[in-house]
Amino acid sequence: MAYVVPTEFVTRMVDAGESKLLMSTRDTLIRAYMAGAILALAAAFAVSVNVNSGNPLLGALLFPVGFILLYLMGFEHSIVNTFLFPSGLMLGGKFTIADYMIWNEIPTVLGNLVGGLTFVGLTLYSTHYKTAPNLSPSSGRAR
Repeated sequence: MAYVVPTEFVTRMVDAGESKLLMSTRDTLIRAYMAGAILALAAAFAVSVNVNSGNPLLGALLFPVGFILLYLMGFEHSIVNTFLFPSGLMLGGKFTIADYMIWNEIPTVLGNLVGGLTFVGLTLYSTHYKTAPNLSPSSGRAR
């Protein structure tokens, strides 16, 4: 990895923030949906590995794979943006907090939520809701 001069790094950070603001809302929503899906999938895999192996370290090592994928694929994640945009703004970006909130953060949060809930949440629900034990008092089981 090549060394980046700090002034060049600042310029790249500001440019990244400004280019994300200029991206269409549709593209932001699609990238945010995919980011939410990948991160929720990484969390589900980490929990599954932890439960099935009994070793929490394996799950903890697997979870960062989701963040690596987000970085490599250029998806939008709301938590990452809460660092990028204010930093870019403090370093001389030509946008406002209102621009950031309206054109990036709100669509990104919505896309992250919908992506995580639909891609992972609905999949887990649809595959496991029938296998849950019936714990109602009329089922004859003791609590």
